[in-house]
Amino acid sequence: MTICVVDGRGGGLGSRMVAGLRGLADDGHAIIGLGLNSASAEAMARAGATFTETAPQMIHRRLYAADVIVGSLSLLMPGSMFGEVTPVLAQAVLESSARKVLLPLNKRKVEVVGAEGRTLDALIDHALQRCASLLRATA
Repeated sequence: MTICVVDGRGGGLGSRMVAGLRGLADDGHAIIGLGLNSASAEAMARAGATFTETAPQMIHRRLYAADVIVGSLSLLMPGSMFGEVTPVLAQAVLESSARKVLLPLNKRKVEVVGAEGRTLDALIDHALQRCASLLRATA
């Protein structure tokens, strides 16, 4: 299974997700860090990503080939992450046949009903649990 973790800015969320997934995934799974900038790619590489990409064309290719895409809900909002999420990237995430595991972070004043009151740690734990269940389902 190929899991693509997408993050921008400093890569804090992405690196935490990669580290958590490394503990869940056996050696047969690829955990690819798709950095929307070099800092986020480097953070995911340090966390143990199988490999990383930063070139937009390669990111889009990886998204289309992924089994699971992990990141924040802002991946679907062009202009988010200080403009790192382009309309083309948001479209690639949506058009990918991969399962999307997106954390409802409220950075753009977008509220996802039912997700109120969770800390980032709780959201990451929940996302990792969901990824673990997806990994078990393919075993």
